Amino acid sequence: MKRSIQKVAVLGSGVMGSRIACHFANIGCEVLLLDITPKEPNDAEKAKGLTIESKVVRNRIVNDALTFALKSNPSPIYKKEFASKITTGNFDDDMSKISKYDWTIEVVIENLDIKKKVYEQVEKFRKPGTLITSNTSGIPIHLLTEGRSEDFKDNFCGTHFFNPPRYLKLLEIIPTPHTKPEIVSFLMEFGEEFLGKTTVLAKDTPAFIANRVGVFGIMSLLHLVEKMELTVEEVDKLTGPVLGRPKSATFRTGDVVGLDTLVNVANGLKQGVPNDEANALFVLPEYLKKMVENKWLGDKTGQGFYKKIKGKDGKSEILVLDLKTLEYKPQQKVKFATLEMTKPIDNLKDRVKMLITGKDKAGEFYRATFAGLFQYVSNRIPEIADELYKIDDALKAGFGWDLGPFEYWDAIGVKESVALMETANMKPNEWVYDFLKSGNTSFYKIENGKRLYYDIATKAYKTIPGTENFISLDSLRPTKTVWKNSGVTVIDLGDGILNVEFHTKMNTIGGEVLAGINKAIDIAEKDYKGLVISNEGANFSAGANVAMIFMMAAEQDWDELNLAVKTFQNTTMRIRYSSIPVVVAPHNLTLGGGCEICLHSDKVVAHAETYIGLVEFGVGVIPGGGGTKEFAVRLSDALHEGDVELNAFREKFLTIGQAKVSTSAYEAFDLGILRKGVDKVVMSRARQLTEAKAECLRMADAGYTQPAHRKDIRVLGNEALGLVYVGANSMYSGNYMSEHDLKISEKLGYVIAGGDLSQPTLVTEQYLLDLEREAFLQLCTEKKTMERLHSIINGGKVLRN
Repeated sequence: MKRSIQKVAVLGSGVMGSRIACHFANIGCEVLLLDITPKEPNDAEKAKGLTIESKVVRNRIVNDALTFALKSNPSPIYKKEFASKITTGNFDDDMSKISKYDWTIEVVIENLDIKKKVYEQVEKFRKPGTLITSNTSGIPIHLLTEGRSEDFKDNFCGTHFFNPPRYLKLLEIIPTPHTKPEIVSFLMEFGEEFLGKTTVLAKDTPAFIANRVGVFGIMSLLHLVEKMELTVEEVDKLTGPVLGRPKSATFRTGDVVGLDTLVNVANGLKQGVPNDEANALFVLPEYLKKMVENKWLGDKTGQGFYKKIKGKDGKSEILVLDLKTLEYKPQQKVKFATLEMTKPIDNLKDRVKMLITGKDKAGEFYRATFAGLFQYVSNRIPEIADELYKIDDALKAGFGWDLGPFEYWDAIGVKESVALMETANMKPNEWVYDFLKSGNTSFYKIENGKRLYYDIATKAYKTIPGTENFISLDSLRPTKTVWKNSGVTVIDLGDGILNVEFHTKMNTIGGEVLAGINKAIDIAEKDYKGLVISNEGANFSAGANVAMIFMMAAEQDWDELNLAVKTFQNTTMRIRYSSIPVVVAPHNLTLGGGCEICLHSDKVVAHAETYIGLVEFGVGVIPGGGGTKEFAVRLSDALHEGDVELNAFREKFLTIGQAKVSTSAYEAFDLGILRKGVDKVVMSRARQLTEAKAECLRMADAGYTQPAHRKDIRVLGNEALGLVYVGANSMYSGNYMSEHDLKISEKLGYVIAGGDLSQPTLVTEQYLLDLEREAFLQLCTEKKTMERLHSIINGGKVLRN
């Protein structure tokens, strides 16, 4: 049976339910969001003469929940308009509507009796054969179907989303013994391809996979803190980005999530896994018990491990909890020799290997932490998962780790880690010793361009199911590298398509990256069909190398700076006018120069979570790599389609002038950065490169024709310039912008308008590029620009809207 999901009903509109509804709306589904009816009207409703029979009263709970979700930051929705796909209602009046829906997801309170009552209602109206799933995180899945029909049981499964559903990529799929295998397969595939999730097949064990291991790690650490007498600041420094974990690290994450949530899961595990060798670690430390008693639960109660206060000078200050005295105090700067030693090491795997060798308290902390984690995960197979990659996938997608437990183990070295574990009296499971006796050295390996994992049951390496057709640069790089320099690697993707990836810090674009792009186009034009520009970094690109620009400007080496800007322009124009198709696949931050590369491609295949924009105005300049020129080109094309000229000009001007950055790839279409009918969005990050390659191949095989240079760009000249000067001066006079911002605005308007022209005129791209470069260089001579550049370099800030 071919199954299509067009309509989804979400039962329960709390924090998770409302946001799950939003994410299904994100992918184009029609969503019905239901919740309970209030017992009676509130005072405001009574004052309006409303009764419990009034629809606005009966839907108050669900409507308030959805409104709150849509106002939350970060937003659960890709575009405000997508929220119109969600219809609200209540269980009493609207449950019958689920008969027309393809998938019903229950997200009500974690109470078995309440869930069973909801299922009784669902059973009355649900269309046989449609999906019915639960988002429970703490109730055994098999208990939920007791007393239900065979069809209900056949089509029922656990679908555990992580909060917030849009941003955390994990979706655990937990079948019951009754769930049809085809239902499981469908959910695994649909979740990955259409919802953009890392779908992990989990067993029906307490807390499933991610929370079982993740909460063990947190509770283990909370006890270790007492033993080693570490402070909150020290632990968050040790367990954040240096370890490939989120900036919020451990204690800050606890505050954000809510300590009551952590405590509930820990208590559930204490009772639910009595035979777990680490069961004692799920007992709450005394300081955590006191915090819960005091209702110091984190952000939701105003204080947890951290507390924000107003200082004497009126400025906000964040205090930190002393775990011994339970008093709040100013934060102390954290320094460890081990961390200083690893600062120059950018590669996480290399850094981790170094961290455990530290001779100070930090090194001791890492050795103890990893020894405990490795022992624990080795003992959880086959209890919570049969394959080790599932544990890694779950922790990376659910907790934001850059490496999973077994990947950390590989990075340190399996044999070396076992020796470390034995020293700590934390031996791994026997299967690890069998693994080493067989001559194996790592849990993962790359073979023929594919990443394989060690399968414990068969004692053989296998391809991760579902990834057979995905392209991974990490897997291809060792054997398919065609050319490389310090900033890029050019890789053969097969079928005549090359890929150029950046690997500078934050994937910033300097001379080495521009040289690499040009070299890749040279190679592709000679021997290949097309080129993709993509990478597997945390961000596609944070933009041009600001430090390089600052250095040239500071030394007043204007000829060198002019050449650098011209080289950038020539490179983006090379992307536009090469004889082979060039597809760009951005993700996450795609700012400034990274955006300009996208603007000049034949096609953009963007990941849904792409935050793209031209942010140069905030640096004190205008886009100088062809971005300003390209907005003038797109304005001209829009005018040909009948847009009101000055309104269209104003829109383009403000997109750059306000340094607008899209909050999703879909929003980038509205900003005029992505092109409707040309560029596309993919939900699955894992599929993005595969799709980009396919698009490139399609264009090549369809008979790609090298574009002709544009000479027909209509610019508005003084008519548009007048609009800019009047508007900018008005803002300056009203103290809404600085004198320097006034200068940038006038330069920006000058380029987009095509300069001082008495009437609308047709110009060439090169004419606009020359105006753009001249304006960029002039702004670099400004003292305020230099101050902004210096501030960004020293502060390490990434400019975003």
